[in-house]
Amino acid sequence: MANFFKEFGTGISAYGKAIEIIFSKGLWWFFLFPIIINILLFFGGFAAINYLTDFFKEWVFGLINNENATYFGAAYVQGFLSGFIWLVFKILFFFIFAYIGGFVVIILLSPVFSVLSEKTEAVLTGKKYPFDGDQMMRDIVRGVLIATRNLFIEIGYIIVLFLLSFIPIIGQLGAIFLFFVSAYFYGFSFMDYTIERQKYSVKQSVQFIRQHKGIAVANGVLFSLFMLIPFCGVTLAGFISIVAVVAATISTHKVLMEEG
Repeated sequence: MANFFKEFGTGISAYGKAIEIIFSKGLWWFFLFPIIINILLFFGGFAAINYLTDFFKEWVFGLINNENATYFGAAYVQGFLSGFIWLVFKILFFFIFAYIGGFVVIILLSPVFSVLSEKTEAVLTGKKYPFDGDQMMRDIVRGVLIATRNLFIEIGYIIVLFLLSFIPIIGQLGAIFLFFVSAYFYGFSFMDYTIERQKYSVKQSVQFIRQHKGIAVANGVLFSLFMLIPFCGVTLAGFISIVAVVAATISTHKVLMEEG
């Protein structure tokens, strides 16, 4: 446990150096990518929800044949149902995105994270990585697979904790536990870009990060905190992820050097 808190402190302290590197080494332009992703998510997400809402409304009206109804107040019933369905889908979209939106951001920004982590390591070590299209594609695919793996594992935890939430005290503690679980898996994704460059397999990466849970949680905790902010959490988390990847590269590289 002592080692966990020591490594947690290492991971948190890396954020200060990360911000310094981003602005002193000209990496600030990576913040442009979350802006692009947020625009795509905003318009794409609402377009998808509007399509699903219209589709479901047509299905419901066809089921009850309300569009052809002639009884008094039929128009009001149709208006109420339309508004109710619209509201339900918007709320559903918000809750689903609140839980998986972080991984959506990580998956979409995976190519950016791969390059950013390389550039950060180049700042730390002076080692340059020549551009390799095949290697970059492998890095991107691996990043997406890691994020998807972590997402499904976290969904499993969510389901278990939901069932346990009906038990007094355990239910309340479950929400706190889930927060740190999310932080761990977010940090896992951020750290893996550095670990992959050491030619670790996914299995070896999992083992490495399990041995250094404190760093993983620290690397993901700020991302998790911003994800909790209503309405704009995912938007802000995209920018935090840029800092988190740099911080993860710094702290993971430090551990790798210490272990020789």
